[in-house]
Amino acid sequence: MPSKTQHDDEMNMRVAIRSAKLGIRKKEGGPFGACIVGPDGKVLAVAHNTVWKSCDSTAHAEVNAIRMACRKLKSIDLSGCTIYSTCEPCPMCFAAIHWARIKNIAYGATIDDASAYKFNEMRLCNADIARKCKLEGVRIKGGVLRVECLHLFEEWRKSKGKPY
Repeated sequence: MPSKTQHDDEMNMRVAIRSAKLGIRKKEGGPFGACIVGPDGKVLAVAHNTVWKSCDSTAHAEVNAIRMACRKLKSIDLSGCTIYSTCEPCPMCFAAIHWARIKNIAYGATIDDASAYKFNEMRLCNADIARKCKLEGVRIKGGVLRVECLHLFEEWRKSKGKPY
């Protein structure tokens, strides 16, 4: 039987996956979704990639979710929160997560998975960055519902989404 944490991780990742699917249907950006959960376990923000809709190359799902959560809490400090991302955060998103003081990161697919689908990813491992930069207390959990997150890339491909 899955642990409560594993169950919560999967439940929250499914929220991010649903958001990514919405973004794919609307053709607003890439097949990426994110969900931020507060220390109390309640969802604070859910977002998907809106790069093309907003003509903003920084409008990744994680950044959009951070912006929403910060507005909701009226604070740039998201300490105690967890971010769920359908794909391993890129270096820009990882930095934004760091600046928002989010210490818990869970993701599904990897940056290498995104690269295999021709997304213009910088192949930097977040765990390596955290270790090299001596970011203490950062917990990174990869592979949460990875297969379901990989299906987002296939759904994107079939929808004839814009290539990077």
